Amino acid sequence: MTRELHLAPCRSLDIGGRRLHAYATGEGSPVVVLESGLAATSLSWRIVQDEIAKFARVISYDRTGLGWSDAAATPPTTARLVEDLRAMLRAAQEPPPYILVGHSFGGLIVRAYANRYRDEVRGLVLVDPLQPEEWNPLSEERRRMLARGASLSRRGATLARIGLVGWRLRSLLTGSRWLPRAIGTAASGRGSALMGRLAGEVSKMPRELWPQVVEHWSNPKSFLAMAEQLEALPESCQEMRLAPALDGIPMTILTAKDAGVGHWIHLDKPQLVVDAVRELVNSER
Repeated sequence: MTRELHLAPCRSLDIGGRRLHAYATGEGSPVVVLESGLAATSLSWRIVQDEIAKFARVISYDRTGLGWSDAAATPPTTARLVEDLRAMLRAAQEPPPYILVGHSFGGLIVRAYANRYRDEVRGLVLVDPLQPEEWNPLSEERRRMLARGASLSRRGATLARIGLVGWRLRSLLTGSRWLPRAIGTAASGRGSALMGRLAGEVSKMPRELWPQVVEHWSNPKSFLAMAEQLEALPESCQEMRLAPALDGIPMTILTAKDAGVGHWIHLDKPQLVVDAVRELVNSER
């Protein structure tokens, strides 16, 4: 790997007619790969990535349709997202071995990657991972939940097109509460609570990243990508339930309950994730 590649941490990588955004920092092997949750981008990892970069090479990226990455024409099942991830790593010239870190839905992707390309993976860190057994077979309650989430996401795309989402997020992040809540409720119903939760998680990120997150969610494609991932979730979970056990690959699982925080452990207690990664990196070395 040439030194010149490391001078440009942000890159737009061609994976065969589509481009994925990636952010790589640090030096050394194994390479730590950060996989985001369902609606998150590489920005959600910035606090953790800055710390990991002090002792390892680390790369985060935006999945198809999210952040700065192009949308895809095919459903985002786990199998397809694994191939996207591998294509991105090859385009970025980041060779194995890898330590894979996945938050929530990202935990499905890194586990599937380790199953398919076992020889490339030296360890996994699962950050409050989604449990495939909860979504396949799909109960009627879960089916309604997914349908409602996808519907809200598509409604969000409509609101993003007219500029309401960006305005509402900026208002919430700067401390205004009453007016954006009232307008958001009138415009999006239950989506108002979703926007409030999103703003709450964004506020835990470094302040300099807030405008970029607002920019992402002001783009309808982010909401459409979230809807498509929700709709493909049962198939993704079925793929994972049928996969063989990952015997022989070191795995650390961090849960919100054990950590005493919310679902976004890497924002609430980033050092827990950093320490888990450091242990696997040192073990491999």
